[in-house]
Amino acid sequence: MALDGEVGTVPWTLKGELILNCNCTVFCPCVVSLGQHPPTEGHCQTWGGIRIDEGQYGDVDIAGLNVGLMIEIPERMARGNWKVALFIDDRASDEAYEAIVTIMSGKARGTTGLFNVLVSELLGHERQPITYENEGKTRRIVVGKRIKGEIIPVAGKDPENDLVITNTQYWMGADITVATANQGRLRAFGRVWDFEGRSAEICQIDWHGPK
Repeated sequence: MALDGEVGTVPWTLKGELILNCNCTVFCPCVVSLGQHPPTEGHCQTWGGIRIDEGQYGDVDIAGLNVGLMIEIPERMARGNWKVALFIDDRASDEAYEAIVTIMSGKARGTTGLFNVLVSELLGHERQPITYENEGKTRRIVVGKRIKGEIIPVAGKDPENDLVITNTQYWMGADITVATANQGRLRAFGRVWDFEGRSAEICQIDWHGPK
């Protein structure tokens, strides 16, 4: 179902929380180097999840939905050639589904517009039942039979306060909570990953477009 307005000109917003778990053995270097430093393993394999607390694409409401991500990058993040797959909450209307794909593919421009440059192949997008739960500091996500993850912040000296890298220029958001995965399994598009105990991130997101 077509959305009203020319793609790339429709105003949109997306606020919520994003989690990532990647194959880096220690915290992902991309946050600080902005993709100029190679991942610890020389290449990047990442699954992620987004909880949309507030969101609009034009007149289409996308609030309350969840999104799963699979990202594969052959070397440094900034060099591009990303391969990406999207998993959209099966509760989404046809219009909301299309809106989320438009935003996450970069076609809506704005915060995610860099995907137009960095992503060389969108492997696919599909509906999946997605649950995204917060229990204390723990985040859990299940994306059908595709992704099952549990993320916890890395403990700092003061256990009441998360270890956070602040004031970054990272595309996701300025403040990134350093985390690790208690569980991080993905099985999708011919990939079978398990990143338990590896690098993870938690970020409060406030994205918008088309500018």
